[in-house]
Amino acid sequence: MSVARLGARALIGGLFIGHGTQKLFGWFGGPGRTGTEAMMESSDMRPAKVHAVLAGVTETVGGSLLAAGLGTPVASAALTGVMTTAIKKVHLPHGPWAANGGWEYNAVLIAALAALTEAGPGKFSLDHLLGTERSGTRWALAALGTGVATALLTMALGRRGAPALPHSGTDQPRDENAPAAEGDNAPTAEPIAA
Repeated sequence: MSVARLGARALIGGLFIGHGTQKLFGWFGGPGRTGTEAMMESSDMRPAKVHAVLAGVTETVGGSLLAAGLGTPVASAALTGVMTTAIKKVHLPHGPWAANGGWEYNAVLIAALAALTEAGPGKFSLDHLLGTERSGTRWALAALGTGVATALLTMALGRRGAPALPHSGTDQPRDENAPAAEGDNAPTAEPIAA
């Protein structure tokens, strides 16, 4: 069973490394930092530059830790957080099926991460070699809960970083019923989310 866990860790971790380096460096046909920043901006994850780097680094480092079997619950929590954010910000409106842009792939990865955390990384891992292996239901639930909570917090902070609405240049609130002064623009509408 340790060989199967090694294979799962290597595959899943390797794919996360690929996703992270797509975001950071444009490797493997990815969008690079500029494209990732644009995606973050359109998803209301601001400041987009910070969120682009955080997503890329989390996937790259988390994938590396998972593949090596080092700090497995931490890697699982980090990657669960990124996948939870992707579900909420990108895939949820499209339903479950990946063929329609849905969230099934992300959910399967979260389930696999939870299963690997519960079972432990196995004897072919740095956690086992160093005697730091943590596994079991409590560790899996803690990693899952931490990942989801971190994603929710990150999304909330991303919304708070939204640009302020433009105003008329005065510090006084404008009376909506007052006639517009010359050169005064009409009241601005709420920004449209992409």
